[in-house]
Amino acid sequence: MQLFDWVILIVTLLFIVGYGSWKTKGSKNVEEFILGNNETPWYTVGLSVMATQASAITFLSTPGQAYHDGMGFVQFYFGLPIAMIVICVTFIPLYHKFKVYTAYEFLEKRFDLKTRSLAAILFLVQRGLGTGLTIYAPAIILSALLGWNLTLMNVMIGVLVIIYTFSGGTKAVNVTQKQQMFVIMSGMFITFFLILHYLPNDMTFTNAMHIAGANDKMNIVDFSFNPEEKYTFWSGITGGFFLALAYFGTDQSQVGRYLSGRSVKESQMGLIMNGLLKVPMQFFILLTGIMVFVFFQFNPVPLNFNPNNKAIIEKSAYKDEYQSLEKKLTVLSEDKKVINLLYIDQLNQDYDNPILRKELVTLSNKERDLRERAKEIILKADSNSETNDKDYVFFHFILNYLPKGLIGLLLAVILSAAMSSTASGLNALASTTAIDIYKRNLKTEKSDKHYLYATKFFTLFWGIIAILFACIGTLFENLIQLVNIIGSIFYGTVLGIFLVGFYIRRVQSKAVFYSALISQITIFIIFYYAIWIYPSGQEKLGYLWLNFIGAMLTIFLSTLMQLTIFRKQKGIVA
Repeated sequence: MQLFDWVILIVTLLFIVGYGSWKTKGSKNVEEFILGNNETPWYTVGLSVMATQASAITFLSTPGQAYHDGMGFVQFYFGLPIAMIVICVTFIPLYHKFKVYTAYEFLEKRFDLKTRSLAAILFLVQRGLGTGLTIYAPAIILSALLGWNLTLMNVMIGVLVIIYTFSGGTKAVNVTQKQQMFVIMSGMFITFFLILHYLPNDMTFTNAMHIAGANDKMNIVDFSFNPEEKYTFWSGITGGFFLALAYFGTDQSQVGRYLSGRSVKESQMGLIMNGLLKVPMQFFILLTGIMVFVFFQFNPVPLNFNPNNKAIIEKSAYKDEYQSLEKKLTVLSEDKKVINLLYIDQLNQDYDNPILRKELVTLSNKERDLRERAKEIILKADSNSETNDKDYVFFHFILNYLPKGLIGLLLAVILSAAMSSTASGLNALASTTAIDIYKRNLKTEKSDKHYLYATKFFTLFWGIIAILFACIGTLFENLIQLVNIIGSIFYGTVLGIFLVGFYIRRVQSKAVFYSALISQITIFIIFYYAIWIYPSGQEKLGYLWLNFIGAMLTIFLSTLMQLTIFRKQKGIVA
């Protein structure tokens, strides 16, 4: 980090916080604080929806996911455009019709208070955890790579977000997310084209794709029906569809974005914009990770990208054993460079040499074996260390290969993305707590000003909770997967409640409430016995299927229970 990098980073962050606070200060009532007076144009709705989902985890973990596992993760998003259409047709018109502040308000109008409270509490649990992660993810990686204090990083990110979210509510979130998306996408595009520039002079983008394909990184679509595979076309189009439907249709952090739209049409246009751009955006971010992979076919690469593990080894009795593996990797990297250059030369002559392609696969397998052996040594040195380094790949490239100024810009990208998602999360948590829990359960009438102050208080409250959770969090296998796993555990049940409310009019409150409880408990059990107890890669069920199972189980049990109630009532009448 040079002085210029620090200037770029600090100026960018202070501008976003200052602009957001200045532009939106002084909310007069709770409607303005939560819904932004319904003044948000469609393009701001679309950018805000995209920025809310595009957390720092997206820009840290997704390139690393592609580096290790290829482009297959993009299948996770295949169901998203379909979900946007369903939400535009059904969810948005009903939310506007009932003039709700939060999604869960609709459930009381359709069912009763306890169903509304159950859905709100499930949301608060999973979004509370998720918001803590949006702070923790960039903080732990920045602290590891830059040597910054982890707790200080958590507090800094959290406080910056609290300042403008507390000041301006939804309007502040929407306004700042436009600036954040500009910073984020500018940084990613510049980085992508710089990687292309850094590749050997006679190497084209097509050549780079051939090298990635030879290493099985370009297997984009998997049509297999194997439930143990995390990402397939079918899990994306079903589990991904249900996760997107639940996230964008029932999660207040997203619902709040488009409820602030000027009209039903403006809200719908914002979501359609997200549906059209989200998959290409994720494809591009994954492709950036693929280009990082190709780049490291010609440049030195560490045995493990997490610098903490290197520090652990240096202080252990296994230092010499680890250094022996590093020497083997250095030799292997030189061999890879030579074979890749030969392969490119053949490609330039329009010949995809199968012998060289096979040799590339062999060398990649040898490198994978060295990395696995390195992980074993790291665990012997410290059994509590995190050997998975996917979240560190992209940042290793940023710090070691980008020119001055761009390092600061990419740091600003990561922190902007963290602030964007955290702000939406805090705003949603505060709105849900104030409207669905606090206001609804008060026995006495209070002024609108009282609820405005209550919402601001809960913004501060959840901000502190998120910071505390971030400070005590522990790194999972891959942060972007952890966020989606947490969502998949809870979203299916909540979505099932909403789908029953929208489409199955005969089902009443008692049936849906107890069915949702049973469904959620069942999902906990399935998650534990089919996913949690197995090592990564050996799970018996891809976590995306939890969304489908939770939603379908809630709908099925609700319908069955309501039929049973009707039969009993008829029997009593008879």
